[in-house]
Amino acid sequence: MPPDRPASAPASESAPESATSLGTGAAAHFRALEALYREAPVNRLFASALEIVDQGFARIRFTVDESVYHAAGAAHGTLYFKMLDDAAFYACNSLVTDRFLLTTAFSLHFTKPVRSGILIAEGHWVSGRKRLYVGEARLIDEAGDEAARGTGTFMRSHIPLSSLPGYRAAE
Repeated sequence: MPPDRPASAPASESAPESATSLGTGAAAHFRALEALYREAPVNRLFASALEIVDQGFARIRFTVDESVYHAAGAAHGTLYFKMLDDAAFYACNSLVTDRFLLTTAFSLHFTKPVRSGILIAEGHWVSGRKRLYVGEARLIDEAGDEAARGTGTFMRSHIPLSSLPGYRAAE
């Protein structure tokens, strides 16, 4: 297991067959997914950056400040959901090189309010080999404490990744 992978990442399961044939193309696929994330219009609303560390593992760093607060002065739950969903989604889509995945369900558990600082959403693939994928993510604050965790189910769509304007291989 790579040193950058969280302790919660599964060690016993192997990646889906479609991912094992990636070879040297894996890095290009990861960079293209990172470009897709940067180009998504919704991500202009958040100070965040995606890094796909390895097959089945993605990390998003983002900043929490007053611009994302709810009325009681802490980060709104939409931010928790978005970052956890994106981290789990990109971890799973890192294993699928031809199609865009779609979130079909996501369960979120809040454990701690966040008011400021840089947070990290770590997502990893759990299972799934053909049409459905399951991913988990956790949100870690600057002190190393977990602020939330979630589990999502993602389905292969009919949308080719290559048809999306932001998805582009490194030149």
